[in-house]
Order: sequence, then C-alpha cells, then structure tokens
Amino acid sequence: MGPENATTVTEFILEGFPELDPRLQLFFSWILLLMYLTTFLRNATIIFLLCVDHILQTSLYFFICSLAFLEIWFTSSTSIQVFMMLSSGQNTLSLSSCFAQNYFYFALGCTEFVLLVVMSFHCYVAICHPLLYAAIRKPQLCVHLGVAAWVLGFALLSYRLLFLSVLSFCGSKIPHFLCDNSPLFKLSCSDTSLLWKIDSVFLPCVQVGSLCLTLAFDICILFCVLHLPAASGRKEALTTCSSHPIPLSIACGSCVALYTCPAEDVSLRTNRTRALLNTALYPFLNPFIYSLGNKSVMLALNKSIPRPRTRTNLLH
Repeated sequence: MGPENATTVTEFILEGFPELDPRLQLFFSWILLLMYLTTFLRNATIIFLLCVDHILQTSLYFFICSLAFLEIWFTSSTSIQVFMMLSSGQNTLSLSSCFAQNYFYFALGCTEFVLLVVMSFHCYVAICHPLLYAAIRKPQLCVHLGVAAWVLGFALLSYRLLFLSVLSFCGSKIPHFLCDNSPLFKLSCSDTSLLWKIDSVFLPCVQVGSLCLTLAFDICILFCVLHLPAASGRKEALTTCSSHPIPLSIACGSCVALYTCPAEDVSLRTNRTRALLNTALYPFLNPFIYSLGNKSVMLALNKSIPRPRTRTNLLH
C-alpha cells in the first residue's frame, strides 16, 4: 500500500474480538471489568498499607509500592478502553489517543521490567552482602533507584512517539483491542521497516535481559541460602525472594511470544490471546504473588480492618 493511496485518517476503529457473539462480548467485558477492579483495589490496598504501617516502610516494600502504583496505570491504559469497546461499542480512538496508548503500554511495561530487576538486586544484596545492604537500604537511595527505573523506562521508549508522529495511514480499522505494534504498522502507508527493526532488537533485549539478570541474582541467592547455618533463616530468605521470578517469567513469556515472532507468522487471534495474558491476567495475579501472599502485609491488613466490639471488650 503506497503513499499515493493515503487518506486523511483522523481516528482508528478498534475491532476487538469480532469473532465473538455480541452477548458473549458483553459477558467477557464484565469479566475483564471485574479483573480490572480487583487488580486496582488490590494495588490500592497495598499502597495504603505501606503508607500507614510503619513496619512495612522498608526498602523492599517501597519497591513493592512502586510496582503496585505502576500496575494501576498499566492496567488502566488498556482495560478501561476494552470494557467500553465490548460493552457499549465505543471503539473509536483519535490518532493522538492511539499513539499515547501505544507509548504508555510499552513505556510502563519497560519500567516494570527494570523495577523487577531492581527488586531482585535488592534481595541479592540483602541476603548475600548484608554489610553492604546496611548502606544501600537508605530511603534516599531507594527513592533514587525507583525514580531512575521510571525515567529509564519512559526515556528508552521515547523514540516511539517520534516515529509514530510522522507516519501516515491508509486505513483506520485495527483488528485488535489495543493500539499494538503489528496491526498499527500494517495500516501505515509510510515505511515502517526501521521501526520494525528497532523494536525487534530493543524489546526482546529488554525482556530477555531482565529475565536473565533476575535469574542470575536468584541463582546467587539460592547458593547463599543453601550455605546459611540456620534452617529458619533459609526458609525466611526463600519465602522473601522466591516469588520474584514467577511474575517476570509470565510477563516475559507473553511479551517474547508477542514481539519476537514475525507478525506474518502469528494469527491475530493468537496475538490477542497473548496480549490478554500480558494486560489482564498477569496484573491480576501480580499483587497476590508479590504482596498479598506476604505474611507481613497480611498482618498489616488484619490490623487495619476495624474489629466489632464484643461484649467482653465493652465490659473492660
């Protein structure tokens, strides 16, 4: 499709899941809304607990709080639009909104990978180098590391806005529920080969690099834990840090499958399924894996729930 066939496209139409029956789409939309609200409330609860409970105001929980805050924005950037599209048929997006969704989707995802690596490094230092950990656990340094992860994630993906802003488009129908790379680039009349090449190298490097670094830190942690003299110390260390590879493996698995396979070799239905894992299921599971399965967080949650006054309490 050449530039001579280009028309003035002012908005995109997200087709979502055209193969689904309308009633099934409505049912599916309410399931996604329930998952989004659960994810939002879980992450908001984690942020609230870490802000009000002094026991949880440590460097590890600071990074967990940052991750929860990021998850709220990541799920909101896609889930609200999907619900509106499936439930009411409001499936149009302006060019700027589509470009913004594409940018934030990848920038927030990149930031999350960086944060997960920082959290794994934090556990590695805490267990393998406890003397050094006393120096790096200072709140100011933790804030700097958290801010650096956000700045790095958004700065690394800034090239997308530059490339997207100069593209011209020959069509407006996107056979997806979000403004993802493959369907968006296929509508372009401009040459997108350079952007394809950058993405095909950069995105897998971020994903696989994050996974490899996290696994390397966790292997070092495992060797250190095995040499701990006390069994209770080994159990506590493993409980604290064993969950880190789980969410990263889920995220990397879906992302690598999405952005390392050639677009023409993958069906749109398969692409959408993988994208759902990344945008809905993974954020839905993440708060429990990282925080609500943590004994300290659950104790703080129990303390924050007001207890009804019993007759015995009233007598005292």
